[in-house]
Amino acid sequence: MPSRILIVDDDVELCALLTEFLSSEGFEIDAHNTGRGAVERVLDPRVALVVLDVMLPEVNGFDILRHVRRTSDVPVILLTARGEDVDRIVGLELGADDYLPKPFNPRELSARISAVLRRVQPRRTAEDTRVTTVGDVVLDRGARTVLQQGRAVSLTTVEFDLLSVLLQSAGNVVSRETIAEQVLGRQFDAFDRSIDMHISRLRRKLGDTDDEHQRIKTVRSVGYIYAQPAEPA
Repeated sequence: MPSRILIVDDDVELCALLTEFLSSEGFEIDAHNTGRGAVERVLDPRVALVVLDVMLPEVNGFDILRHVRRTSDVPVILLTARGEDVDRIVGLELGADDYLPKPFNPRELSARISAVLRRVQPRRTAEDTRVTTVGDVVLDRGARTVLQQGRAVSLTTVEFDLLSVLLQSAGNVVSRETIAEQVLGRQFDAFDRSIDMHISRLRRKLGDTDDEHQRIKTVRSVGYIYAQPAEPA
């Protein structure tokens, strides 16, 4: 079955163009031109991914994203105005999986959609069913769950995959290039700040360690490292 993509954008011509192009790429497209008309469709369990414009009449993209994240972890790619860094930051803070500034090439959107879907599709290999424990954090790839001191931590798909990569290399630096390729599914762009935003959200959700040390440390100009817990004295 082709993946169903919900496109929400008030640009009728753009929706028609994306519908034609993405359909030829093997996706099933459901397009809406107003936020209010799309609210119920966003939570349809048949929708595999949502392409959501920030600037919408009646109900804007941020309001829709907030509505979605209350009950669903369906992947969302935001369409933002080029140069509007604030929109991208707010979108990632609210739980968007990725963003694409307008104007864009439909091929790039198709590539972003495919990359996100590859990340969220259930993985059935032995590697993905393993449980990784580092200190008080337990990550279960099979169940896609994270526990910290026994409590469930709610993460977006990107945050989960990012934490998984960091935990597997705990105590070692993970480069931004590796994160971009393994988590975002694309080549690293030095001007793309989305990795920093996802790291910031992870830090807030997990908090510091019991000895008040930062779990995820920045290695300037290189990447990030998930700190191994201190050995008991």
